[in-house]
Amino acid sequence: MPSLTWLTRDEDLKRAAAVPYRLLEADPALSHGDPATGNMLIQGDNLDALKALLPYYKGRVKCIYIDPPYNTRSAFEHYDDNLEHSQWLAMIYPRLELLRDLLAEDGSIWVSIDDNEGHYLKVVMDEVFGRKNFVATNLWQKRYSRENREAIGDSHEFLLVYSLAPDRFKNGRNLLPLGQKQRAVYRNPDDDERGPWQSVSLLAQGFRPNQMYEITAPNGRVHVPPAGNCWKVIQSEYDKLIADNRVYFGRDGNGVPRRKEFLSKAKGLVPWTWWPHEEVGHTGEAKNEVNALFGAETSFGTPKPERLIERVLHIATNPGELVLDSFLGSGTTAAVAHKMGRQWIGVEMGDHAVTHCAPRLTKVIDGEQGGISQAVNWQGGGGFNFYRLGEPVFDEDGRIRPGIKFAALAAHIWFSETGFPYQGTADRPFLGSHGTRGFALLYNGILGDKRMSGGNVLTNALLASIRAAAGHDGPLTIYGEASRIGDARLKAEGVTFKQTPYDVKAR
Repeated sequence: MPSLTWLTRDEDLKRAAAVPYRLLEADPALSHGDPATGNMLIQGDNLDALKALLPYYKGRVKCIYIDPPYNTRSAFEHYDDNLEHSQWLAMIYPRLELLRDLLAEDGSIWVSIDDNEGHYLKVVMDEVFGRKNFVATNLWQKRYSRENREAIGDSHEFLLVYSLAPDRFKNGRNLLPLGQKQRAVYRNPDDDERGPWQSVSLLAQGFRPNQMYEITAPNGRVHVPPAGNCWKVIQSEYDKLIADNRVYFGRDGNGVPRRKEFLSKAKGLVPWTWWPHEEVGHTGEAKNEVNALFGAETSFGTPKPERLIERVLHIATNPGELVLDSFLGSGTTAAVAHKMGRQWIGVEMGDHAVTHCAPRLTKVIDGEQGGISQAVNWQGGGGFNFYRLGEPVFDEDGRIRPGIKFAALAAHIWFSETGFPYQGTADRPFLGSHGTRGFALLYNGILGDKRMSGGNVLTNALLASIRAAAGHDGPLTIYGEASRIGDARLKAEGVTFKQTPYDVKAR
């Protein structure tokens, strides 16, 4: 498969793996509402933040939406959108790699972009996510009036969509609800007791011998498929439609037969790639939304309208599922996800994580009525925890830093051993089982012994207590400071002992 080449490509392909695992440190003063919701607002470089999330959320994110810098050679107040092309590629590539690792198999990633980097982004995403996993390029009509400053006016942006399993995404994605325009085509000219209906063609392109029969209309006129067409159904199925009063020949009974489809049975509309501003909003609407929240003097320069993000999340997620935006900007994705009952994680590097995102989400929790609030009947509630990036778990030499808590190291060890996110309580040495093998960690006084090395040394008695408490008698990997059990006994017990910090992988 073709790939892009740029000045620092070889180094950039290794950057995601080289990023250190960092701690996430909560700031209760900037958190708001119910802390148990699991919603996270993280301030810090999103490359570091995504790596910090991996041990907990790998393969768990149902929908990723990002709105990265467009590289438009313009200076924006809240971030630098003037990256040279190779720098832009160096920025986006490792972040996409980590986002791929966080994405659920049946999930989807949506990336907003314009013409400046859109076509290069498509090639990069083909490489990172796999060309076969491309779903669509949606066009968002961002303007409602003509743009006359350029040779050809710019009226749209792109939304690239990928999924790790496109067939699963297709089967699980949601249809769009019928709007007023679609409902208007449903009528009931024959007073059918089943309610309003619309007629759809009974013709299909192609030739199938068992779908080439004659149809006689109520007035006696005989209909046959025109050249190059056949009926959509075989004659026995057509007879069932007739018996069920589901074939319409027009008001005078002389028209080409059409099938009746009832509004009560309409499931919705298959999404398509043209997203007009009447349906999902425009840049002016987005600007008004953030102006109402922050005032025109402190507003954000390039927001997306809440209706646009609502469309994405409606298609891609259901209530309770996890949404991630690692270029959170003014906080729109998190605000919309919250109002729609989704769990969310937002990452923003700049000061406006504090000046814009946290205040906006606080207002949402308190019942803010802008954007989509009235459309989804938002009344407030929920909460989020604010985090900053802390120090790396390991120092430059790969040693565990002093002061690292048991839960942080436990999550890292579990992830490095199993490749799966850690979802345990981290309140005892036994971390859990993966397949037939169990994993345990003796570290930082987890057994209640706060002395130096207290409880961190494996003994026969401690091994027996770990097995008894866990109810696990199969193979066991135990991390600890030292072992007082001989190699022969460890082998007989099916125990693999790994010494901290030396056997703990820093990457």
